[in-house]
Amino acid sequence: MMREFEETSMANTDHRAPFRILLAVALALVAGPALAQPTESFGSFLRSFEPKALAAGVTRETYRRATDGLTQDPNVPNLVSSQPEFTTPVWDYIDRRVSNERIAHGQKSMSETKALFAAAGRQYGVDPYLLGAIWGIETNYGTILSNTKYIKPIVRSLATVVHQRRSRLKEDEKDFIAALLLVQRGPLDARHLVGSWAGAIGHLQVNPTNVLKYGADGDGDGKIDLHDSLADALATTSRFLLGLGYQPGMDWGYEVQLPAGFDYTLAGREGYRTIGFFADRGVTRVGNRKFPDPGTPVFLYVPGGKSGPKFLMTPNYLVLKGYNFSDSYALAVAHLTDRLKGAGDFVQPWPRQARFPNLAQRKAIQSALVRLGYLDGTSDGRIGPVTQQAYARFQAARGEVADGFVTIEAYNELMAATR
Repeated sequence: MMREFEETSMANTDHRAPFRILLAVALALVAGPALAQPTESFGSFLRSFEPKALAAGVTRETYRRATDGLTQDPNVPNLVSSQPEFTTPVWDYIDRRVSNERIAHGQKSMSETKALFAAAGRQYGVDPYLLGAIWGIETNYGTILSNTKYIKPIVRSLATVVHQRRSRLKEDEKDFIAALLLVQRGPLDARHLVGSWAGAIGHLQVNPTNVLKYGADGDGDGKIDLHDSLADALATTSRFLLGLGYQPGMDWGYEVQLPAGFDYTLAGREGYRTIGFFADRGVTRVGNRKFPDPGTPVFLYVPGGKSGPKFLMTPNYLVLKGYNFSDSYALAVAHLTDRLKGAGDFVQPWPRQARFPNLAQRKAIQSALVRLGYLDGTSDGRIGPVTQQAYARFQAARGEVADGFVTIEAYNELMAATR
């Protein structure tokens, strides 16, 4: 599930770094079909890919032993096209992954392994509850790791993904090569090196490229095994998060209330402002709670429009998007982190009555915004921050609340404006 990103120093205090990460991820997800047609048979692909693997350090013996008799996984195409982070309203995604059952299970699981989480927290400075939340969202606290429906040999999975030539082909090729290098390094062979259909490994699901880069022996047994060692998985994910720019001691963000007449065009991720900047404009934390240091860099995030929860997000929120690009995923991990600590649900309810445009309507929305001069680029039907900010500018020009919340009403408005 994870992707490769540019490395940042573990001591990094450059608040712009997560924005560079976000840009790198966005460029990796440019418009285009999730899958392209393979250009050759699977067997021919394995033969033609061998020189590329050898050039990256995989030995001929390792490559042929790992790929001899390998067949493609027929389930991969459907799995690629049905990722729930990108097809489900944020509140439905969070409801299913931050349920009361998931919270209780997590608190019990973390209590039973508290020494491992405490050790990782002391050594790396990453919030143990954040690690627990990633553990819960990724593998339901390790419970799916024995389920062969979801956890399979990653060499076969990644070979299939690369053969299918989806839009992030270069990243998939790097992960396939990294998986082969992990086989070569041992102690796991190609059959036992298991993970998700996209190659993510272990309790907290780290992709092979980042296992090579950040893998850590958390239990001191002389090997790195993220599948059978929770300590190794926690240590590796901690190093990975730090490499993405995680700042120890900083929260992921804060649910806030906006005053009447607030300028919603201040929402967006083009740069950070301080908590003090927003506090001066009447933004308050929910529940009469106090903000921390007013100099903390944040951006305003309004995922449910003017009627839904609003947040001031710190750089650590974008680090979560480095772990998995989906905002639904990042917000679910952030929220589960707090719930595992005993916090309650979001104060402001989600606008569950909202109706959303279908794919054809989403493309039409983007085309209309391009025609009206609010959006650059092509119409791929993916409604993310760029499209939302473009729609917010359209709303502002019409004197509306510029919350950028793209619903069926947005489609109707834009169609009328471009007739």
